Amino acid sequence: MQHGVQLICHPDAPATAVEHVSVQLATTSTPGELWCEFHVVSNTLLLPPSAKPERTDGLWKTTCFELFAKPAGGDAYFEFNFSPSFQWAAYSFEGYRSGMQEFAAENPEIWVTAGLPHFSLAVEAMPLLPTVKMAINLTAVIEEIDGTKSYWALAHPAGKPDFHHPDGFVLDLNAPV
Repeated sequence: MQHGVQLICHPDAPATAVEHVSVQLATTSTPGELWCEFHVVSNTLLLPPSAKPERTDGLWKTTCFELFAKPAGGDAYFEFNFSPSFQWAAYSFEGYRSGMQEFAAENPEIWVTAGLPHFSLAVEAMPLLPTVKMAINLTAVIEEIDGTKSYWALAHPAGKPDFHHPDGFVLDLNAPV
């Protein structure tokens, strides 16, 4: 199953020169894995320098791409962060912004293609639990070279940008048959 979606910029944090952010998401032939590719069109995208591909906290402080997944029937959810630096993070939560723990995950494979104005970051081998139906939120923090930060998601709740809010989990990913 494959989904192609456009992310929406939060109205309280507009981008200066980002034309759009889109995402392709698909299940793979390997049980328990997803493939995800984020696309950004901008001539002013600020990318963090390349680094060792390892688990790292605080990636959201600059350009970063995220996937949130909530199994059906509960409040628990997962957060995956992917940086153009090749660093990543994975967390589990018991409920809305509560009970955060590192989620046991292996290094995902991250590919970056950068050629302004087009940028893409693809991730494979994300250890989700697609044996159950999940609600998904795809998000991005985009920093531009002038320091402007914009926050992109499938949907935004009222108020400040909040990717964890339950109202953002709007894409259903069905369990494999």
